[in-house]
Amino acid sequence: MPHRRDFDPDATGALQGLRVVDLSRLVAGNLLTKVLADHGAEVIKVEPPEGDTLRAWRTQGISLDWKTLSRNKLSVCLALRDPAAVEVVKQLAATAALFVESFRPGVLEAMGLAPAVLLEINPRLVITRVSGWGQDGPYRHKPGFGTLVEGYSGFAAVNGFADREPVLPPMYMADGYAGLYGAAAAMIALRHAEATGQGQVIDLALFDPIHVMMEPQHAKWQLTHKLKPRTGSRSTNAVPRNAYRTRDGGWVCLSASTQGMTEKLLRSMGREELIADPRFRTNADRVRHAEALDCIIADYISALTLEETLAHFDRAGVTIGPIMDAEMLSRDRYVAEREAVIEVPDAEMPSGWFPMHGMVPRLSGTPGILARPAPRLGEHNEAILAPVLGEMELARLRSARVVQDP
Repeated sequence: MPHRRDFDPDATGALQGLRVVDLSRLVAGNLLTKVLADHGAEVIKVEPPEGDTLRAWRTQGISLDWKTLSRNKLSVCLALRDPAAVEVVKQLAATAALFVESFRPGVLEAMGLAPAVLLEINPRLVITRVSGWGQDGPYRHKPGFGTLVEGYSGFAAVNGFADREPVLPPMYMADGYAGLYGAAAAMIALRHAEATGQGQVIDLALFDPIHVMMEPQHAKWQLTHKLKPRTGSRSTNAVPRNAYRTRDGGWVCLSASTQGMTEKLLRSMGREELIADPRFRTNADRVRHAEALDCIIADYISALTLEETLAHFDRAGVTIGPIMDAEMLSRDRYVAEREAVIEVPDAEMPSGWFPMHGMVPRLSGTPGILARPAPRLGEHNEAILAPVLGEMELARLRSARVVQDP
């Protein structure tokens, strides 16, 4: 059972005092700013009247992705097509350390919020621009959802099985990599701004981080002129490494990618003679004869239940683990005790509790905070805008529907 945690609006973190103005939509920008919000940054989501697109991703009427990626944030709702709303954004940028947006390249400029304009207002400002293909290059104007770069980066071409179609990931992989890379890039740029007083622009293309994770595909092609095949769960670098089915229909993943671990595996199966078998003596031999070794391992595991398989190989010190699904994870002791999943109060959930990930990354001295749940659209108009605009101007903009309350 996941540990239950309540929100503490007075909680502070390592990034206390860091103001972030976030005009991004969907996953990458929201993940970037969530990392900062979890560690105490004041993240102000500036949303149009229809709200961030994530709010529309619903399961049984509940915006699960929004609740997960926007905890600890604040929401201001502005009619961004109105020039008066753009002026409000400029005033917010003047008070911020970091500005995040994910419009198609050129849109920010068309709004009157070009980086040069923002940096003139606030020379220390760090501006993170999230897009599919980057702010320059021949594809800068193309739409760029993560799916497209997961295909373009080389990932899908090597994912799946040789006799079937390339497989795209079943989650937002490219956006996830970009969000995490973006959080690191923002902290590097903020450190530079702190030291020098100079802001800068971060060009965060969804393509770049997932393409980096595919290295060294270019060097391998240059050396061999052979394409990496789709090998399912096997590795082309080390054997054995695969997914194996147990007698009761469970699945385990096994990786014995060092010589010592392979020998330990074979001994644990009572097949010590295979250590000297010319087909399996070295890793290079095993890569050439992966099918034969996989059949031997699969036959052994198929005679055992999932529980028996894990217990047997754990006793032998072999690197093996279960392939878990969401139902299994929901009752898993490791996940609960590590607080990889926690539950927070949520009136929309039938149980009154919302399961979500715990704090990542984990810091010993400043472990992160749970200050507030994901905000309602425009929930913090008054708290954020009144100090910036003044009460009279805020009232005027409300009456003109530039600022829109929930």
